[in-house]
Amino acid sequence: MIERIIIIDSVDPVSFYGVNNSNLQLIRNLYPKLRLAARGSVMKVIGEQAETAEFEKKMKELEAYCNRYNKLPEDVIIDIVKGKEPHEMKKDDVIIYGINGKPITGRTPNQQLLVETFQKNDLTFALGPAGTGKTYIAIALAVRALKNREVRKIILSRPAVEAGEKLGFLPGDMKDKIDPYLQPLYDALEDMIPAVKLKEYMETKVIQIAPLAFMRGRTLNDAVIVLDEAQNTTTHQIKMFLTRLGMNAKMIITGDMTQIDLPRSTQSGLIHALRVLKNVPGIGFVEFGKKDIVRHALVQRIVEAYERFDGQPEPQPGNQADTPQ
Repeated sequence: MIERIIIIDSVDPVSFYGVNNSNLQLIRNLYPKLRLAARGSVMKVIGEQAETAEFEKKMKELEAYCNRYNKLPEDVIIDIVKGKEPHEMKKDDVIIYGINGKPITGRTPNQQLLVETFQKNDLTFALGPAGTGKTYIAIALAVRALKNREVRKIILSRPAVEAGEKLGFLPGDMKDKIDPYLQPLYDALEDMIPAVKLKEYMETKVIQIAPLAFMRGRTLNDAVIVLDEAQNTTTHQIKMFLTRLGMNAKMIITGDMTQIDLPRSTQSGLIHALRVLKNVPGIGFVEFGKKDIVRHALVQRIVEAYERFDGQPEPQPGNQADTPQ
């Protein structure tokens, strides 16, 4: 009899062991000759050498399936243990499988183009109106690279620029004041990574979410770096950020030219960067349009209404013709 230690550290323990350890109990039933104990990411198995070696091999196959699909159904456990090929949720355009196995895909031609452009370039600009999935797809690509061990960390950033609010009036310390600006990034991650695993990644700084100002002086190696809302950077800020790109790193810059919240006297760094970098090899550009909006159908109509309104001449003083009654 020998004791073998197996480390299952690439997946969320709840997803792997099941609710109330239901998957773990099933595994015990499938291996009645082995004594099995599990705590966190460590599994301890005692038995004959050949059986424990076979057990370790099967556990690694189960881990790989769970890592890919973010879930581990009982029928898959039985198939893998019995040497059958588990049912694969095959879909060519799937970027990753999110929580509970939800496939995350490029849902429009331009979203799929962003996936392809990211693969071909180390720096990609994704530009377009709200609701087109720029940030969501960018974060999905970053999570995929991390899960495939192509990079060691993900760095997500946004400029903390007020859209009508003032940071100083928000309660709490600096982190409390900044976190609301970064919430859309947290929301996307929570869709893609189980809560326990995401907490671990955040605590170990495998995933870092920080305001743009915190990037100064760093060299970002072995990472996917996403800068969201880049239209609210100044020319100095975006140049500083772009020059953080290190070895074995990829960067995605997202922005919407119609939502610039900078003072009128300040030029958007994103607009300036696009002019400067338009002919530089190794940089990809993807432009989204109204047809790429994947939120509520009303969002597209709202965007179109604002575009029509902004294209109209300013009403003359005293002209009340356009005033709603």
